[in-house]
Amino acid sequence: MNTSHHVVVVGAGYTGMFTAIRLAHRTRRTDVRITLVNPSERFVERLRMHQIAAGQELAYHRIPEILDGTGVTFVQGYATAIDPEARRVTVDDTEVLAYDTLVYALGSSTDTGRVPGADTHAFTLNSPETAGRFAARLAEVAASGGTVVVGGGGPTGIEAATEIAESHPGLHVTLVSTNEPGGMLGPKARAYLHRAMDRLGITVVTGARITKVLPDAVELADGRTLPSDATLWTTGVKVSPLAAASGIATDDRGLITVDATLRSVSHPQIHAVGDAAAVQMDFGQLHGTCQSGLPTAQYTADTIARLIRGKAAKPFRFGYFHEPLSLGRRDAVIQFTKADETPRRMRLTGRTAVMYKEFVSGSPIKTFGWSKRVNATTIVSKGGRATHQPAA
Repeated sequence: MNTSHHVVVVGAGYTGMFTAIRLAHRTRRTDVRITLVNPSERFVERLRMHQIAAGQELAYHRIPEILDGTGVTFVQGYATAIDPEARRVTVDDTEVLAYDTLVYALGSSTDTGRVPGADTHAFTLNSPETAGRFAARLAEVAASGGTVVVGGGGPTGIEAATEIAESHPGLHVTLVSTNEPGGMLGPKARAYLHRAMDRLGITVVTGARITKVLPDAVELADGRTLPSDATLWTTGVKVSPLAAASGIATDDRGLITVDATLRSVSHPQIHAVGDAAAVQMDFGQLHGTCQSGLPTAQYTADTIARLIRGKAAKPFRFGYFHEPLSLGRRDAVIQFTKADETPRRMRLTGRTAVMYKEFVSGSPIKTFGWSKRVNATTIVSKGGRATHQPAA
């Protein structure tokens, strides 16, 4: 067994953090060293950014405190370069970390570069800081009973719009979406969602595409202009260009192309997890959610531990289980799904759904703590027989 193996994990979001902590537990009786690199010492609960945007304060989780007792070394800084041939990561253009195995866990963010004005006139939920700036602006707009436009009708847009409308009932909230919000839900869960938005006074504009963001309005493709005292942008995803710039094989969006064991097809010593990986299953490519991201982290930690011990890696298997949506602090809807994310008949609404969603949102922090002592699992479904083998 190699007793001086160095694993570097870049990115301390949900997936990077879980990979580092679980791997530390799985290799605790060896001399494996693990280093976790992240620009900020704060662990960001991305699942709760819409709460900050609505003006709520969240707990401040420090990464060094979360890692306490694991033996993982934390390096604060940006990974600015990767040399996959020499197996080196450069941090802040100065510090160089040599690695035997690299875990690439740089997640995604909202892309404001595709629509004119979105980068300068719209707010995002990309970080606590950007969400906090939106919250400050929201307080100003609420004082005058102004209008807020949320661009994007996906889960993030839905949760943000409902949170804002509930927290600031005097605001006029408009949700603009190309597709019907909640289209991934079953008919009854979708109907419940729309009743909730009606109850909260949210104006839903569907079949519409924002083509320009102005300081005080948004322009739509059909020529309409909607007034907006504050625009929140939640649609479109981009990933870090670091992998592609480093010569690691990526797809056309910059995600690392991986094999059935989530290792880079061009550099097998590099493992990609979460939003950073183009993971193909038989039902299609996984999309960036905590639901699929944490299982990739769990699998990768276990796989690295197996490889270090000289064992073969098993293919990654995963199936979706649910689609949880908070609708403010007092309402929610949970749609249970098949492995390919098509809706089942079962759903939860109201208070039961609120408790379920709160458990889901809070479980990663708890899982990190449990994983210091036991091999806590985050894989609810492996997809059954349909996903015994990932797609080629």
